Amino acid sequence: MTALPSKARAVIIGGGVSGCSVAYHLTKLGWTDVVLLERKQLTSGTTWHAAGLIGQLRGSQNMTRLAKYSADLYVKLEAETGVATGMRQVGSISVALTEERKHELYRQATVARAFDVDVREISPAEVKQMYPHLNVSDVVGAVHLPLDGQCDPANIAMALAKGARQRGALISENTKVTKVHARDGRVTGVSWTKDGEAGTIEADVVVNCVGMWARDLGQQNGVSIPLHACEHFYLVTEAIPGLTRLPVLRVPDECAYYKEDAGKMMLGAFEPVAKPWPPAGQRIRDDFCFDQLPEDMDHFAPILEMGVNRMPMLETAGIHTFFNGPESFTPDDRYYLGEAPELSGYWVAAGYNSIGIVSSGGAGMALAQWINDGEAPFDLWEVDIRRMQPFQKNRTYLRARVTETLGLLYADHFPFRQMSSARGIRRSPLHEHLKARGAVFGEVAGWERANWFAREGQERDYRYSWQRQNWFDNSRAEHMAVRSGVGLFDMTSFGKIRVEGRDALSFLQRVCANDMDVPVGRIVYTQMLNARGGVESDLTVSRLSETAFFLVVPGATLQRDLAWLRKHVADDFAVITDVTAAESVLCLMGPKSRELIQKISPNDFSNGTNPFGTWQEIEIGMGLARAHRVTYVGELGWELYVSTDQAAHVFEAIEDAGADLDLKLCGLHALDSCRIEKAFRHFGHDITDEDHVLEAGLGFAVKTAKGEFIGRDAVLRKKEAGLVRRLAQFRLKDPAPLLFHNEALVRDGKIVGTVTSGNYGHFLGGAIGMGYVPCPGESEADVLASSYEIEIAGERFAAEASLKPMYDPKAERVRM
Repeated sequence: MTALPSKARAVIIGGGVSGCSVAYHLTKLGWTDVVLLERKQLTSGTTWHAAGLIGQLRGSQNMTRLAKYSADLYVKLEAETGVATGMRQVGSISVALTEERKHELYRQATVARAFDVDVREISPAEVKQMYPHLNVSDVVGAVHLPLDGQCDPANIAMALAKGARQRGALISENTKVTKVHARDGRVTGVSWTKDGEAGTIEADVVVNCVGMWARDLGQQNGVSIPLHACEHFYLVTEAIPGLTRLPVLRVPDECAYYKEDAGKMMLGAFEPVAKPWPPAGQRIRDDFCFDQLPEDMDHFAPILEMGVNRMPMLETAGIHTFFNGPESFTPDDRYYLGEAPELSGYWVAAGYNSIGIVSSGGAGMALAQWINDGEAPFDLWEVDIRRMQPFQKNRTYLRARVTETLGLLYADHFPFRQMSSARGIRRSPLHEHLKARGAVFGEVAGWERANWFAREGQERDYRYSWQRQNWFDNSRAEHMAVRSGVGLFDMTSFGKIRVEGRDALSFLQRVCANDMDVPVGRIVYTQMLNARGGVESDLTVSRLSETAFFLVVPGATLQRDLAWLRKHVADDFAVITDVTAAESVLCLMGPKSRELIQKISPNDFSNGTNPFGTWQEIEIGMGLARAHRVTYVGELGWELYVSTDQAAHVFEAIEDAGADLDLKLCGLHALDSCRIEKAFRHFGHDITDEDHVLEAGLGFAVKTAKGEFIGRDAVLRKKEAGLVRRLAQFRLKDPAPLLFHNEALVRDGKIVGTVTSGNYGHFLGGAIGMGYVPCPGESEADVLASSYEIEIAGERFAAEASLKPMYDPKAERVRM
C-alpha cells in the first residue's frame, strides 16, 4: 500500500462524489498535499446508487450558478481524465399538472434565463412530440432545458478522483478515520486505521464529506451537522422494445422522475411522507458498503400507480430492479457547506438531499475556493452550515423532520410555505397569548413566530398560492394600523449578543464599519464587513456602559454572527455571550406608539430625552424594560427588551392600555411589507457577503475616518473606483401582480439582474421589490432615466425605480 503521510495541508474524509469533488478542486487551486480517506471503497455509501440527474433549474441565482457549473464540468471531465462519465446532455422536461405548478416552473425558467441557462417554455403538444410515451391529457404547461442531462454517478466520482490524483492528491480506500484531533479551538489532524495499521496525519484543514455519517462524526468534536438518512426508492424496468434516447422527465405534481437508460426506464420518487432510516435507536452498520435496504412495494405503490397512468407502457413492462437505498436529508432541504462555527479548520460538504450529483461539482468548487481564500467566493448563505441551530442535531427532531424534507424537492415551492413537521421547539413567553388571539405561526431557526393574525371565525392556516393568499387582507390591515395608528409585534426571536470587557470597544471598532465610540445610551446601526467590503452581518449595537455593548441581529443569522465575532476576537479581552433567551422583545410601532406607552410608563419618551437612536431603562406596568427607539417599519416606535419572566405582564399592560387606541397585533408578514416600503435592507436577500456595502446604499453607516476596521480598504478602493451597480427600489405600476424574490429585473428591454426581495406595499399601492442595477460609470440620474420592467413567470410588468425610499424618503416619521 502507499504509505500515508504524517502531515498534509488538507484531509478529506469520505470518498463519495462530494469528497472527490473537494479533492479535485483543491488540487486545481494548486494544493498538492491533499489526502482523501475513505472507510470502504469510493462511492460505496450513497453515490453509487444515485439516479444521476443533472438539472439546472433551481430556485435561486447562486444555486443555479452551482448546478450550471456542475453540468459544464461533467461535460468536460471525460476528456480531461479519460474516465467515461456517462454524461449525456439529453435535455430535461418538467411538466405541470396545475396552473400553480406551471407558474412556479415559469418563474424558475425566468431565474435560469437571468443566469444564461438555455431554457424555454413549451406546450403540452410540444411535450408529446418530444416524449411520445407520455400521457399529456392533464398537462397544462412545461419547461425544456436542452443542456440538462444524466450521468453515471459512480464514474463522475471516479473521474473527479482521478483528476485529483493527477494533480498530486493521495486517495486511500479502506481507511477509517477514528478521530479528528483539535487543540485550542482548531483542528490539528486525524487518526486512522487500515488493515491493522494505525497512524495520525497532522492537518490544519479537515473536510467532513461522509454523507449520512456526517452528524455522528461531527458530534465527536462537538460540531453540529443536523442530518438524517431516509429510504429512497426507484425502479428500473426490463428492456422495452423500441425505447430510444429521451430527455429526463420530471412530473413533480406526482412526486416522480423518469430516466431512459440503455432501453430501460427508471421511475424514481420523492414522496411527501418518507421513511427515516435507520430505525430509532439503531445506528448505520460499520460494515455498510454498497448496501441496499429491504424492499417496500406498499410504500412505493401509489407512485407506481400514477406512473402507469402517466406512462402507459409501464403497465406491461417487467420490473428488472426495485431499489431502496439511503440518502441523507437536512431539516430545511438544503445541503451544508462551510467551516463549522464550533471548530476552526473543520469544514463540511454534506447533506445533499438527493441532489448530490448535480450539486457536488459546484459545491466542491465553491468550498475549495472558500478554504483557499478564507472567504466564500460568492453568497452561499442558503447552504451555509452556520444557518443551523444547535438543537437541530437532536435525533428525535431530525427523524420527525426528514419525513417531510425528502418530499420537498418536488413539492410546490410556494412563497411563505411553512414546515408542518417537528414544530413548536422554540417559543416566546408570549406564544400562548398570541395563539389565543388568532396568531398563525411560521418558523425561522426553530422559533415559532406570529406571521399574521386570523379574524374570529377565520381558518387559522395557510392556503398557499403564487397569487394573493388567504391572509393578504389580514396583513394589509396590520400594515395600515402601523402606518396610521399603533401595532405590536413579538420579536423575541431576535438574536441578542453581549460583548463586554476591557477591549470590547476596540474589538467592535475593528469588526464594525460604523463608529462604536458613542456615549452610553446610544444605538448604532452598522454592518460587519469582510475584506472585500461585502456585508457579513447587519445589526444594531447599543452601548450599555463603558465596557459593555448589546448587539441585536436577525434570529436566522445568530450562529453565523457569533462565529464571525469569535473568529475575529483574537487576543482582545472581550467576552461574547449569546443572551437571546434572556429577554423578550415587544415592538410597539406607529404614530400613536408614544401616546400608548405614556399611559403605562412614567418615563419621558420625548425627542429631547429619548431621541431616535437612543435607549433608556423604563418602568412599564409593574415591571422594567429597556426601550430602544429604533424601527424596522419606518415609523415612530420602540423595541422593548423585557426580561422573559416579565414579558407576559408587560404584554398584558400594553394590550389593556391600547384598547381605546385600536392597538393591532401584527405579524412578520406586515413587518416585512412595511420594511420594504421604507427600502430597509434584508440580510440574506438584499445584502449578502458578496454585496459591497457602498453599492447596497449603506455608505451612511460606514465611517472610514474612525481608523482601521475590516473592509475599510475595500470601501476606500470602491469610493475611488466608483460603483458598478446600485441597489434600487421598484414599485410595479399595475397593483395586481405580486413580487417575492428572484423575479428578473429588466432594464431597457434587457435582463440585468434579479429582484433580491419583494413584498406588497399596501400603503404605496403595489408590489415593491429591491434589486441591483449594473451601472458602471453611470450617475444616479443615468440609472433613473432608464425604463424598468420586472419579469414574473415569463410576463413583464412596468416598474417605477427609485434610489431613495419611496415611503418617507426624509425619515421624518421615525423622528416624530
